[in-house]
Amino acid sequence: MDIFKRISAFRAKEQELAWEGTFAQYLQMVKEKPYLAKTAHTRVYDMIASHGVTEENGRKKYLFFEQEIFGLDRSMEKLVEEYFHSAAKRLEVRKRILLLMGPVSGGKSTLVTMLKQGMEQYTRTEEGAVYAIKGCPMHEEPLHLIPQELRKEVEQELQVRIEGSLCPSCLMRLEQEYNGRMEEVPVERVFFSEEKRIGIGTFSPSDPKSQDISELTGSIDFSTITEYGSESDPRAYRFDGELNKANRGMMEFQEMLKCDEKFLWNLLSLTQEGNFKAGRFALISADELIVAHTNESEYKSFIGNKKNEALQSRMIVVSVPYNLKVSEEEKIYEKLIQQSDMRHVHIAPHTLRTAAMFSILTRLKESKKQGMDLIKKMRLYDGESVEGFKDTDLKEMQNEFLEEGMTGIDPRYVVNRISSALIKHNLDHINALDVLRSLKEGLDQHPSITKEERERYLNFISLARKEFDELAKKEVQKAFVYSFDESAKTLFENYLDNIEAYCNWGKITDPVTGDELDPDERLMRSIEEQIGISENAKKAFREEILIRMSTYSRKGKSFDYSSHERLREAIEKKLFADLKDIVKITTSTKTPNEKQLKKINEVIDRLVEEHGYTTGSANELLRYVGSLLNR
Repeated sequence: MDIFKRISAFRAKEQELAWEGTFAQYLQMVKEKPYLAKTAHTRVYDMIASHGVTEENGRKKYLFFEQEIFGLDRSMEKLVEEYFHSAAKRLEVRKRILLLMGPVSGGKSTLVTMLKQGMEQYTRTEEGAVYAIKGCPMHEEPLHLIPQELRKEVEQELQVRIEGSLCPSCLMRLEQEYNGRMEEVPVERVFFSEEKRIGIGTFSPSDPKSQDISELTGSIDFSTITEYGSESDPRAYRFDGELNKANRGMMEFQEMLKCDEKFLWNLLSLTQEGNFKAGRFALISADELIVAHTNESEYKSFIGNKKNEALQSRMIVVSVPYNLKVSEEEKIYEKLIQQSDMRHVHIAPHTLRTAAMFSILTRLKESKKQGMDLIKKMRLYDGESVEGFKDTDLKEMQNEFLEEGMTGIDPRYVVNRISSALIKHNLDHINALDVLRSLKEGLDQHPSITKEERERYLNFISLARKEFDELAKKEVQKAFVYSFDESAKTLFENYLDNIEAYCNWGKITDPVTGDELDPDERLMRSIEEQIGISENAKKAFREEILIRMSTYSRKGKSFDYSSHERLREAIEKKLFADLKDIVKITTSTKTPNEKQLKKINEVIDRLVEEHGYTTGSANELLRYVGSLLNR
């Protein structure tokens, strides 16, 4: 079976990556590859950067996050540049706890999980290789074997920095097993693994009365006290706390601000000095990234307590708000749906987009800019052009409210309502109206929203439906125009004849009478007005079309009505307006005649083949648009 071949290949790869040698051999490797001695923060930054970086609108976009984190490019850029990059350069921020603060289901846990998994994979690469003293419970850096007195010379020779000292266990082994001959100490390559507790740790607070600090720093092994005779003997101590096991990598501190104070104070020394106290030993060195996450209300309560000032000063807080882009919100829903058992259900086009518009509207704050409403703001945020507003306006609005995106409807609520609609109606497909109806019903059962918020959200559902109505009409418009393809081509050719005569101060010939006529201004304007071309801009638009035609001609390409996107939209809208009565009759009649039935089937086939509908969802769309046009 293929699966066994893959297992065999995986096992062979693991054996190929494995390495064991002496400290002397490791030193030679470091001399050739100084990056092997990188710090934990540098390792995390290099891992993120190894996936690639692009630049969009003057901002860096880290590709590592794009598969799981959507619409948070600004937050991710701030996280990487202001924390990881600075920490990788050994600046002061590396002595700080990273605290991710944001609303529920905003992506904090996903982000930490990505970092953990990324580190596991990265340590299996050449650039991310990690070597440790074999048998060390903390998988520590072998360079710690070098005595303090010799470090300055070694650092200059190897071009590295050596920080930290041997753990009590390795210190005893060096003296007792190797008689101080550090060059003979065995070194091995290790691979980070959360499951095996190598380089990655996770601490979650529980009942403060029963939870012990040993979960963080390790504990005495009482079964060995009689054998070794002392609690300060490293052999009588289990170095198995999360801080021990996360050494060289990262530790996730879940719900950190819910934790008892005695656990938090233990982090002060670790973050500032790179060591912590455990048992009856001297301070134990540890090089690790501490990442925690919390919500806004808990954070405000934490900083309001003056007792927490020392710890607060040792934190870097990065906001992880909700996404504010409709197109990115769609991707979140698609991801969550793919992870569920709903994958087989057909979701009609624009369904997730409509739900996303509702979600984004709940998260946006009203701008003080004149003429800017939430719908326009939503479109601008999503990268659409809005008449009367520029990129500078967008940047101003993004900086207008620092807390924007910290409140509103969360993605999981929307996906839960989609699930509810499917289960309730037992459908093989679902459309935007089903989802909006389910969202509306869910607001009555939502435990955490006030009456005022409910009224606002109901208004947003209405706005999202209006936006869907326009999308639905455009969808049917395109399908119908295709069915009247010849009419579209005729209208297009007629328009080109007229603008050519207009721009060249010429006449056009009437195809029936042969008379020489002035260009039909009324026809040209009826098409141009469909896409908002003003009277003042008409000449420039017509000349632009002629230039495009000339370019196509020089290249030997044919120029048709789909060659210019805006002209195509204008032709389709004009034709649809002219055909509106036919569409009304065709989509709304209960007993269509043979000609109408043929046209309906043509449109349905078009919607299925080109626009991603099923026959059932296409029929529903046609009936709905028919009802809209007949209002």
